[in-house]
Amino acid sequence: MPMVDIDWLKEHVSVPEDLTYEQLAKDLVKVGLEEEEIHASQVTGPIVVGYVVDATPEPQKNGKIINWCHVDVGPAYNAVDENGVKVPRGIICGAPNMKAGEKVVVTLPGAVLPGNFKIEPRKTYGHISDGMCASERELGLGDNHDGIILLRNYGFTPEEYKALKPGDDAMHLLHLDQPLLEINITPDRGYAFSYRGVAREYHHSTGAEYVDPVTELNKRLPQPVTEPGVHGDIEVAIEDNNPIHGVVGCDRYVARAVHGFDPNAHTPNWMRRRLIRAGMRSISLAVDVTNYVMLDLGQPMHAYDLDKLEGPIVVRRANQGEKLTTLDGKEHELSPEDLLITDSPNGQRASRILGLAGVMGGLYGEVTAETKNILLEAAHFDQVSIARSARRHKIPSEASRRFERGVDSQLQPAAAQMACELLMKYGNGDPSEHPTDVNNTVRRRPIQFKASEVARVAGLDVDINRIGDILTDVGCRVAGGGNGEFSVSAPSWRPDLNEPCDLVEEVARLVGYDEIPVIVPPAPVEGAVGLTVNQQRQRWVANTLAEYGMIESLSYPFVGDDDFKAFSYNPDEIKPVSVEIANPLAGDRPYLRRDVLPTLATTVQRNLRRGIENVHLYEIGHVYLWDPNAPAIPALPGGVRPSNEQLKALDAGLPDQPLHVAGLFTGLAVDSGWLGEHRAVDWTDAVEAVRRIGERIGADLELDQPAADQVPAQWHPGRAAKVVSAGRVVGMVGELHPHVDEALGLPQHSAAFELNLTDLFATLEGKPVQAKPISTFPPVKQDLAFTVPDTVTAAQLERVIEEAAGDNLESISLFDVFTGDQIGEHMKSLAFAVTFRAPDKTLTADDSEAIRAAIVAKAAEIGAQLRA
Repeated sequence: MPMVDIDWLKEHVSVPEDLTYEQLAKDLVKVGLEEEEIHASQVTGPIVVGYVVDATPEPQKNGKIINWCHVDVGPAYNAVDENGVKVPRGIICGAPNMKAGEKVVVTLPGAVLPGNFKIEPRKTYGHISDGMCASERELGLGDNHDGIILLRNYGFTPEEYKALKPGDDAMHLLHLDQPLLEINITPDRGYAFSYRGVAREYHHSTGAEYVDPVTELNKRLPQPVTEPGVHGDIEVAIEDNNPIHGVVGCDRYVARAVHGFDPNAHTPNWMRRRLIRAGMRSISLAVDVTNYVMLDLGQPMHAYDLDKLEGPIVVRRANQGEKLTTLDGKEHELSPEDLLITDSPNGQRASRILGLAGVMGGLYGEVTAETKNILLEAAHFDQVSIARSARRHKIPSEASRRFERGVDSQLQPAAAQMACELLMKYGNGDPSEHPTDVNNTVRRRPIQFKASEVARVAGLDVDINRIGDILTDVGCRVAGGGNGEFSVSAPSWRPDLNEPCDLVEEVARLVGYDEIPVIVPPAPVEGAVGLTVNQQRQRWVANTLAEYGMIESLSYPFVGDDDFKAFSYNPDEIKPVSVEIANPLAGDRPYLRRDVLPTLATTVQRNLRRGIENVHLYEIGHVYLWDPNAPAIPALPGGVRPSNEQLKALDAGLPDQPLHVAGLFTGLAVDSGWLGEHRAVDWTDAVEAVRRIGERIGADLELDQPAADQVPAQWHPGRAAKVVSAGRVVGMVGELHPHVDEALGLPQHSAAFELNLTDLFATLEGKPVQAKPISTFPPVKQDLAFTVPDTVTAAQLERVIEEAAGDNLESISLFDVFTGDQIGEHMKSLAFAVTFRAPDKTLTADDSEAIRAAIVAKAAEIGAQLRA
């Protein structure tokens, strides 16, 4: 994110002399430029200017030559000899550029450098070094560690250098004592990646006087060559045969030459300091100027050695198989989407690649220490093209960060002019008066804007004149307004302003987001409110399972071959009826689930692997059932509401998405402490969960245990049953197959259930349950044990008892099942605890006996005999 230096900012906007970085951050956040961090200096003094009185080379045994120096650091910091006289400090320095007569930067004992490096007197190479002469890297000013800082090469004018005295505060001289404000820029406001843009925003926030530097630069522009067939400094052509989304990769390219440049010229101190504080390394005057212009105006630039180029320069897309070695020394295989800058050696048009447009230059054509003639490039590139290339090759640069957010399409001539003036002033260059300007930019359409949109969208009551003033101040050309409608032309540096809602946002931003009233939107009540019946039932199911001690889980609905294999699904059968995702999040899970259990099992598996042994989870979610015979889903145009027929066609092609609930139990079902009861999970725990669901939603659920060869492959063939409601199979319950437990790493006898809630809810009537009055008469409790053929289920006998007892039956519960020789072959004993209670009287012994006799007679019809 950009760094803001108040010293630099004040060149474009009037700021108070006492402005602090904390206040600057507050001012900028008002207009949407958020503070990221205020970076305080990591250096503390004393750090001063020193004059090298003498430097005596002393060869060492290891072949290294060090200098024993005496450095004058001023009366306040010089050492004191035995006679009490101030004398230069003795300092050891191994830098190769150390010599007598130089003015250097000296860190004295007590100073702390970046990395918490403390300066103290220390004995080394046979001397006491009473300080240190510092390099750029040691002070955090850059990466250069080839030698110490020689102030005569640090960009000072002869007069400034002569005025430097030993003992002067180098901290302030080099701005080491100044903090920096780092701000956060949203992707749609690329113009704020420049001091020109930040200064404009400071003006919007505070009303401070702002002067656009581009306005003055444009007044000094030479006229570009416009005669047909005649070019300026060099011929330039834009030949984009593969535009992305129909947008040409470059719509403006300005090339301007600077002749007679002094390659030995140094970057001035003020520019070098600003670049370093902005986080950029100072390289050479030519390169530093292009970087400085980019930071100041927001226009990325590139400098070429003009003598190495052969025209014409052609901006084109890469060909398949082309490669480029960029400035960082890495070779990149180019894509046909990459936009390139090329020249034409030996008459071969566009044959040599100079760089990846808007991202990074190549090794050929770069400015070197011998360059005397420079060609400056200032272009406007398509945001999408640059963003894709930077990400494809993983080489984001300061230039690409700006281009991909949008650069001012009218800024290029002014940026080239500013660079020329700096190279002329500090490098004795002679700028050409015949620049090449290929300008194919298209004028943007005006935005028809109603002032009433501000109130409608943002809820702000703003006077129409103030709206016009705000838009004008932002840089828009505003016409009309008499009838409340404006024709607004957005400025060239704001490519994000395209629709009326964008202008509303600008007005709201500059009026102040804190001025937007907080209003709770009305929620008109039309028709039924609250949860639907099925939504209420879904909540009942969730609450019932939670009350049973289970924990709800949510899993991604994606499955793949590993899940099919673990649950013994036949891939050839299940894949054709599964929904396949075109761009799956995980390549090994490209399908949507047809059952909840496979994805729930992965969650249980993850918990077991993390040491949680007793896992009882449930999940309520949709499954996706693809019909291979369903009609194709039509492709509909965007931006318009589909017709009812089109919506029906969409629905017809979509997969069925019923709602399921699944649960899985592992470990111990009962664990009441080391002295208490312990019981492992089995199929009964899953059956009890299903039973409770049925009771809660009013469903009469039955279990139907199929033959072993009819049980689905993922279920235990002897310990699983179908769940039936009103004659309709709505799920399965029981233990998972041992093969599934082994494949997933689950404990043996892990129990599970899965119900199709959509089908289950469809079997319910939905009528309100009629509450029965509570009888105040005493109950009669009896135990009834019947001998029945083993083909008769407990549920069948229970229904017979309920029918025979009629309204006098209050409750019935199976409490014992017994088989053995005493009962007989193919027979079993079922014992029920029943409670009778009449609503209107106390039941007598005769009444109880009559009910009992009715039950026995009715039970005999299905082969049940009452045991004595």
